[in-house]
Amino acid sequence: MRYREDFDREVEVQEAWIPMADGTRLHARLWLPTDALEDPVPALLEYLPYRKGDWTAPRDAQRHPYYAGHGYASVRVDLRGSGNSEGVMRDEYAEQELADGVEVVEWLAAQPWCTGKVGMFGISWGGFNSLQIAARRPEPLKAIVTVCSADDRYDNDVHYIGGSVLGIDMIGWSGTMLAFTARPPDPTAVGDAWLPMWRERLDALEPFVHTWLDHQERDDYWRHGSVCEDYSAIDAAVLAVGGWADPYRDTVLRLTENLPGPVRGILGPWAHQYPDIALPPGPHIGFLQETVRWWDHWLKDADNGAMDTPRLRSWMQEPVPPATAYDQRPGRWVTDDAWPSPDTRWTEHTLGGGAPVQVRSPQHTGIDAGRFFPYGNATDLPPDQREEDGRSTCFDTPALTRRTEILGRARVRLRMDSDRPKGTVIVRVCDVAPDGSSTLVTRGVLNLAGRRGRDRTEPWTPGTPEEVEVELTGTGYAFPAGHRVRVAVSTAYWPWVWPQPDDPTLTLWPADSALLLPERPEGTDTGRAPVEFDEPEQAAPLPIVRGTASERPERLVTHDVGTGEWVLDVDPNYGGTRTYPDGLVYTESARERYRIRVDDPLSAVAGSEWEISLRREGWDVLVRTSSELSATAEHFVVHSTLEAFNGGEVVEVKEWRREIPRTSG
Repeated sequence: MRYREDFDREVEVQEAWIPMADGTRLHARLWLPTDALEDPVPALLEYLPYRKGDWTAPRDAQRHPYYAGHGYASVRVDLRGSGNSEGVMRDEYAEQELADGVEVVEWLAAQPWCTGKVGMFGISWGGFNSLQIAARRPEPLKAIVTVCSADDRYDNDVHYIGGSVLGIDMIGWSGTMLAFTARPPDPTAVGDAWLPMWRERLDALEPFVHTWLDHQERDDYWRHGSVCEDYSAIDAAVLAVGGWADPYRDTVLRLTENLPGPVRGILGPWAHQYPDIALPPGPHIGFLQETVRWWDHWLKDADNGAMDTPRLRSWMQEPVPPATAYDQRPGRWVTDDAWPSPDTRWTEHTLGGGAPVQVRSPQHTGIDAGRFFPYGNATDLPPDQREEDGRSTCFDTPALTRRTEILGRARVRLRMDSDRPKGTVIVRVCDVAPDGSSTLVTRGVLNLAGRRGRDRTEPWTPGTPEEVEVELTGTGYAFPAGHRVRVAVSTAYWPWVWPQPDDPTLTLWPADSALLLPERPEGTDTGRAPVEFDEPEQAAPLPIVRGTASERPERLVTHDVGTGEWVLDVDPNYGGTRTYPDGLVYTESARERYRIRVDDPLSAVAGSEWEISLRREGWDVLVRTSSELSATAEHFVVHSTLEAFNGGEVVEVKEWRREIPRTSG
């Protein structure tokens, strides 16, 4: 990593209030060239709820000064009701958030230091709302960079997967946001108003999971903000970036396929991080340089070849033994000038022959799924899948006689029947080495009740075989000669997938079922220009002091042999204690636990606990939250609590209990 301070433009930092039409003010931090009034610059916006004053401050320091030093006004804005901004926040990607975002874009364009052209960027939430605001077409917004984001809020986010409730993040992320939205503004930014503002936030709080479970099918709630509903609404230039270890990677493939305007895609080996951040898996790239070239082309009219790159640049992953982390993931860059690639050759591999087979998995199948959102921690990725394979019904190809590269989204076609009206089928594709080790390559989930569309619930008619197709997540992967390709089918995948109450047995006809692989033929890349990226650069790091790391394991699995209960105990390890240059001491502790008994789908319980404190001289606040999700055969049951303290005195205590009918979930 190279840290830059020798920029072309000298940089200063300003704080500003941005007024909204209803009188609410959003708080912003601006990194500006010192001579921007004499020589105006385009503006770049990152728009988040994660608090620029503390939580994202280390990351902000890496990139915002870098952009400003290259001749941009780089601006970080707290969403309404978050950080130091006024108002309250009631949900993610709400209409108010997007309307405010359009106003912020227009405000930036109207400033005397701005040329009138604006770009947006962000990872995850900021990548989501960059796409969503681009779909509203504010005139000044000319280009965006969206990283690890989704175009589909229902089927490619933290709530549902394949039409099934996500056990691992439905409550985990709601618990996180309950704690995050309960944090107060900082008195150094808002003065004595901080306490009334905090009380207003606390009074408005309700766990987001209530709303998410009220909408178990793909309805208008989820269509809002899902740009896949109308790709043609986006006319800004889009650079879409993702990683093969990130759950949102398919969005890059869909955007490069469907956007009618200027678009380029990059898919590397990365986790849910910016590609210049030195967390595994690498290799990492000079992402900031790549984006400056993008901004220069679209916001400064530079003729720099930013659009001369291939439509999609992807990291073809070499086979590796299974591990929960890789410092460097071996592979090479490959290119496609169109997507889907005309070079792809779909090959079909029948699952087998003979008599039908039955699939009925123990409820803890999925305990080795790995983290839904890998962040670059030591235990994020799936371990050896042999135990998971043993809990599933597996179909292996013969040993491959040649190297086989795939790029894109594989599919599995199943001829099957279910003995219950509701159920789930999970498919994993693994690379099985000669020594028997099994490396997860890709996977997919299908809620059988949503097999004809995620917007409806259509129970299965037992005794009536059907053909269903399970689309797997995208990947670029090379199977070597001598290895076997394994298709593993299961009816459970806890805690990723919330179990259906009926615990069905599936019957599969292997001879009428097949794996369809998007093969990249040997020689496809012959003669193509190599992909080259600069080494990573960032602005000088923020001088923070980190406290002692948590002594808890990141992921601990325990099994009570007597009761048959399995427990996954997770420390998300977001950052622990940090002391900032202004004296703020920010401490957080989070813990998630997922329980299930091997023979009882109704025993599933998912829980999230948070504690966050913010302290500096004369100011000491504390937030504690807990969230738990369980289910009966008819209802989801949600129980959440909140405690907030100022200087040891109680500011707010809240408790919520909700029973929500199970429809498709």
